[in-house]
Amino acid sequence: MSNSAQIKPNLSKTELLLKRIKELKDETNIPRTLFAACPNSLAVIKSSLRAAKRNNAPIKFAATLNQVDQDGGYTGMTQKQFVNIIHRESEAINFTGPVIIAIDHGGPWLRDNQRVEKWSLDQTMNWVKKSFTDAIDAGYDLIHVDPTIDIEIKKGQIIDIEVVVDRTVELIAHCEKHRRNKDLPPIAYEVGTEEVHGGLADMKVFRRFFELLKKGLLEAGYKDVWPCFVVGKVGTDLHTTLFDPETAKTITKVAQEFGSLIKGHYSDNVDNPEDYPLSGMGAANVGPEFTEREYDGLIELDELELQLHKEGKIVKPSGIMDILWKAVIDSNRWKKWLKSDEDSNDFYSISGERQLWLIKTGCRYIWENPEVVASRCRLFQNLSSFGIDGEQIISMNIENAMDKYFWKFNLVGLNDLL
Repeated sequence: MSNSAQIKPNLSKTELLLKRIKELKDETNIPRTLFAACPNSLAVIKSSLRAAKRNNAPIKFAATLNQVDQDGGYTGMTQKQFVNIIHRESEAINFTGPVIIAIDHGGPWLRDNQRVEKWSLDQTMNWVKKSFTDAIDAGYDLIHVDPTIDIEIKKGQIIDIEVVVDRTVELIAHCEKHRRNKDLPPIAYEVGTEEVHGGLADMKVFRRFFELLKKGLLEAGYKDVWPCFVVGKVGTDLHTTLFDPETAKTITKVAQEFGSLIKGHYSDNVDNPEDYPLSGMGAANVGPEFTEREYDGLIELDELELQLHKEGKIVKPSGIMDILWKAVIDSNRWKKWLKSDEDSNDFYSISGERQLWLIKTGCRYIWENPEVVASRCRLFQNLSSFGIDGEQIISMNIENAMDKYFWKFNLVGLNDLL
């Protein structure tokens, strides 16, 4: 019996949600884009669920393997712990709306340490496969299969699209074999990335990718498996915030011919989020923006604490800002985001504006450092004596940023229509 003959004729949670969103668009002419939060801290997880409940909308979590993995990642959470925390926090606020839990950028060498340590292809592929099966066993709903990085090719070369497809099929087949052998519920898939050949906005590469993927899955015996999302380059990246609706419409039209929707990455601080649903975008990821808002909340609390200390009301301040800066600098993770003209050996030789950006975005890597956790606890304790709820203030900062996406993506009140 073929693999495809064994599959039960039902859809994953993600596919059911997208199907209902399409039905509602056909009925009301209101397009919607799913909002995906990158869970780079416990505060972001809690804030995401609170914001989703208040907006009466679904929420999707897109966790990279750097963040959540079999060894804990930089959040300290394994896949099982991550899922359990989401369930626990949902129950704590009685949020019963749809929650999609996903791997973001799952592929070889997408763990930072694997690139730095120059793992072999077999090493990194085996690790990724184990990460995927752990996620499936934990109850994840979607996996982004992204084998578009290859440190074994020469510098300046681009990985062949055929290799990307072969590895994509290999990883999807691994997931499906594991899932079906254990008779687990269907999961959804996301494929591709904006890094391929300058971006999947290249129409020839875009179509070629789809055609090869369809052929590869068919030959592997998984004719019934198809990604609901394909990542496309739509104008936004690490240092730009303007979404390109015309490009999005063009690649959305092609993706829909093959039965997929376009997913946007690097949607942080985007200038025109209202154009996402109008362009037919299926979903969008936002992550570092929320680390920035968490940092901003801590600055606010730090200023309150220092003022109280100046007034003689607090004996020993937490020193949270000094500790955060030292932790980020000592981690060396800031070097990952340096521009070509910046010195990786001297953090303080970089401009002040860029220093602040590197610290803000780099905080997500060190939130769980013991000295940072201890300092944060002292900060909250110092302020709680004066009726100031530090955790609440930080959450409000993050939620305020999230509300924009729920509104602009036309998600407010959606749960009542599902």
